[in-house]
Amino acid sequence: MRADAQRNYDLIVTAAAEAIARDGAYASLEEIARTAGVGSATLHRHFPSRWSLLQAVFRTCVGNLSARADDLLAEPDALAAFTTWLQEVTAYATTTRGLAVTLLNAPPEENGTCGAMLTAAGEKLLRRAADQGSVRSDVAMADLVTLVNAISLAAQPADATKAERLLTLALAGIQPPGR
Repeated sequence: MRADAQRNYDLIVTAAAEAIARDGAYASLEEIARTAGVGSATLHRHFPSRWSLLQAVFRTCVGNLSARADDLLAEPDALAAFTTWLQEVTAYATTTRGLAVTLLNAPPEENGTCGAMLTAAGEKLLRRAADQGSVRSDVAMADLVTLVNAISLAAQPADATKAERLLTLALAGIQPPGR
């Protein structure tokens, strides 16, 4: 990518991140372009769909959450590490209004990147917790990502306390009986 094109790309992603934090995933694309100082055509040249722009914005944070999962693998208590990570994912999904809708409702050809990254990152923590007997062996990470997204939707508008309470209730259901 040429330097000016990269600069425009970065300006658009930064403006979109701010707009999404403020207005949710359906923030005005025209306002995003205006804030970035580019025309609508430039925005659409870089991001042919709203989904592609949202994924670019979310990719950085999802990358950070994935790296955080790797860091938490060093924690001795696998359940605590897994719980911490799921709480962080839930907080992110709740405060970036629209992430759940984006991940769950994007067209199949435009989806997968963020959801797949989260699922892969959490899978390591989940398997480790299951191997330690802290989580039932039949729990699937993809189901937990869907659950986290559902919790983030239920906790709107951006109620982190409610989201954490709902996640705590859900996590009790993934632990083996008698734990």
